[in-house]
Amino acid sequence: MTDPALFGGVFGSDRFAAWRALLAGFHGLALDDGEAVTFNALTGRQNAPQSAFDELWLVMGRRGGKTHISALLAVFEALFRDHRAKLSPGEVATVLVIAADRPQARTAMRYVRGLIEGNPMFAKMLTRETETTLEFSNRAAIEIGTASFRSVRGYTLAAVIADEIAFWHSDGANPDREIIQALRPALATLGGKLLALSSPYAKRGALWDAYRRSFANDAECRVLVAQAPTLTMNPSIAADVVERALANDPEAARAEYLAEFRSGIAAFLDAELLAGCMRPKPLELPPSTGITYHAFVDPAGGGADEFTLSIAHRENDEAVIDLVRGRRGSPADAVAEFAGVLKGYGIKRVTGDRYAGRWPRDEFQKHSIAYEVAELDRSGLYLELLAALNSGRVQLPPCETVKRQLAGLERRTSRTGRDAIDHAPGGHDDRANAVAGAIATMPRRHDKVQLIQLLGV
Repeated sequence: MTDPALFGGVFGSDRFAAWRALLAGFHGLALDDGEAVTFNALTGRQNAPQSAFDELWLVMGRRGGKTHISALLAVFEALFRDHRAKLSPGEVATVLVIAADRPQARTAMRYVRGLIEGNPMFAKMLTRETETTLEFSNRAAIEIGTASFRSVRGYTLAAVIADEIAFWHSDGANPDREIIQALRPALATLGGKLLALSSPYAKRGALWDAYRRSFANDAECRVLVAQAPTLTMNPSIAADVVERALANDPEAARAEYLAEFRSGIAAFLDAELLAGCMRPKPLELPPSTGITYHAFVDPAGGGADEFTLSIAHRENDEAVIDLVRGRRGSPADAVAEFAGVLKGYGIKRVTGDRYAGRWPRDEFQKHSIAYEVAELDRSGLYLELLAALNSGRVQLPPCETVKRQLAGLERRTSRTGRDAIDHAPGGHDDRANAVAGAIATMPRRHDKVQLIQLLGV
């Protein structure tokens, strides 16, 4: 990191002094007195390391240089280690950089390319380049991907760099543990390193597990955990940026800049509770005569969010979700498609939220479907769903997306003590919201009885 012929021009300044001490200790290098003080402060340890570690988990504030360091580590592991003696014919030693989403993956690859192209020696080793992969003459490759436990299998890994692991989400669920579990066997052949660098979030998941188990633990000789505020790892950030953030939203700023796990966030629903409420099959129940159906929609304007529809009916005291569908693309086309589904179930009125003002009401009216705005907000709908689930009065469809989104919901307590329920950052809850809305706004059986009595029927 200090050699002018290698990375000294980028990482040799005082800005990266804390990084150099931490990475030197991680690799078991000798530390001078100043580096030892920094290393111990970052890791909570009392003693200098005696040997290299297998895993590094770093809990760090935003803008501390995580992605830049991820690129450096990827290049180092790919080009400074020779694994050819352990590789079978045609096998490649892959350094896999996993990001939370595609934009972060593209950013990581730009940093990697910059380090390769900025050094003629490294550039000569590059034999093949695609949007997501760089292959080198030493039978090593750097590949950038997004968090998916299915896509990480099948590699022979020289190293894994998990960028922002606390924010790996898929349909509202956090797959970090599953991905790490799938990666460890692929690292075993070459003795590859696992390096996870992330800003903290809630006190759950793989990052929290590693922190709770190994931070400030001198007895741990395989896994190193460090924690560092933004200004420690990147002193070039103006201190008043952090001060303003702390003044505006202390809870969020302590996580984002001081690298403290948030204490006001908890899982909203238990996965076992959800599994117990799901029917084994079918995925959708067809319309049946003699049943009154109710529907809820969660409109969306396109992009990554789905325009979702849920249809439900009441069977004695049980709320049965007949179907849940999601559609991306043109909102107008979604309304037209869903209007046909609603008419098939004899539904002439649908409930939804206040999204987009009058537009949903006007668009559904074109198809002779009345649109009513729900009285409860998103959090209110979820609280009604929780009560119904706890009473055992809900039958959910066997939809994995619905299950993951519901399991990924979070209860967040604000400074005023008010709870809000929503999906995690980077997640989605479109189908979950449609299910909650269908259950929360469905007329109850006793309401119908009271209406009949009132009308004297």
